[in-house]
Amino acid sequence: MLHAPRHTVRSAARVLLAGAVALGLTAPAFAEPPLEKTEIRYQGWAGQVTFTELAEDLGYLAPLKLKWVGNTISGPQDIQTVVTGDIDIGGAFYGAILKLIAAKAPIKAVVGYYGSDANTYYGYFVKDDSPIKTARDLIGKKVAVNTLGAHLEFVLREYLARSGLSPSEAKQVTLVAIPPVSGEQALRQGQVEVSALSGVLRDKALDRGGIRSLFNDTDLFGQFTGGAYVLRDKFIKDNPNASRKLVEGISQAIEWAQTTAPEEVRARFDKIIAERKRNEDASSIKYWKSTGVASKGGVISDAEIQVWIDWLEKDGLFKPGQVKASDTYTNQFNYFRPGKTAEAR
Repeated sequence: MLHAPRHTVRSAARVLLAGAVALGLTAPAFAEPPLEKTEIRYQGWAGQVTFTELAEDLGYLAPLKLKWVGNTISGPQDIQTVVTGDIDIGGAFYGAILKLIAAKAPIKAVVGYYGSDANTYYGYFVKDDSPIKTARDLIGKKVAVNTLGAHLEFVLREYLARSGLSPSEAKQVTLVAIPPVSGEQALRQGQVEVSALSGVLRDKALDRGGIRSLFNDTDLFGQFTGGAYVLRDKFIKDNPNASRKLVEGISQAIEWAQTTAPEEVRARFDKIIAERKRNEDASSIKYWKSTGVASKGGVISDAEIQVWIDWLEKDGLFKPGQVKASDTYTNQFNYFRPGKTAEAR
């Protein structure tokens, strides 16, 4: 029996395959499933670039497209807007997310997006000549924070508790919600005795002199991821493929920012802000140093959420066991989720 030469068989196979592809009879080996929706509504931040926006600019979201519906003023407002269904994705401090979930809001954290490290952190500042040296000196004083019930309030109250103040003494420290851009001015003019500052606002204030740090959030918690983006449970159920594409893209963008030279990240942010034409001040971008996110690509862990559950239980806002960390988040869509790394794709 005669056999065709091996190279002839291979050539014939290639011809047949090419013909099949030309006729649309085969699908690419790694074709992505169709997306249930292609438009994602979100809120931005004036003068800043969110990781959702960065993901789109880097090409990680296509064919998803973002629809900007306006800017937010705080994390709690952003995720409340997710709960009402006016936007699809938003982000906030874990404490704010947990309080919404405890109130039966049908949302899940899907990727950690901000935090604190040696370069990116919140500091609580007083004037150089202030008599305030310890937590006990804050009794009867006013502290400026960006919003109530979020990161800065939790960190301050943890500082007071660790310093031995009783709950009744801690209540004598007054929190004042002030837009971050006004925090330095409020401190220097004596409207408050302490102001929480971060990023460009902190660096500019320190450059001007006359203020000193009382404590930083990293003094209490080390490097930590402080908050996450959330999706509604119904959004995930109705749009599993779009949810995966969205969160995978955001986690890739976070990892890109974690591993790319800061000057390159800043250049990218500048380009994004210039191209979106929202008539905003982008001067703070030059002070960007790091993501602050503690895990690769914002993978979430029980431990980083349990810190805040413990705090809410200790403060009497949650009953013991009322909220279980593992019920509040999912890593199933993260590009770097355990057991599914980029290399394994």
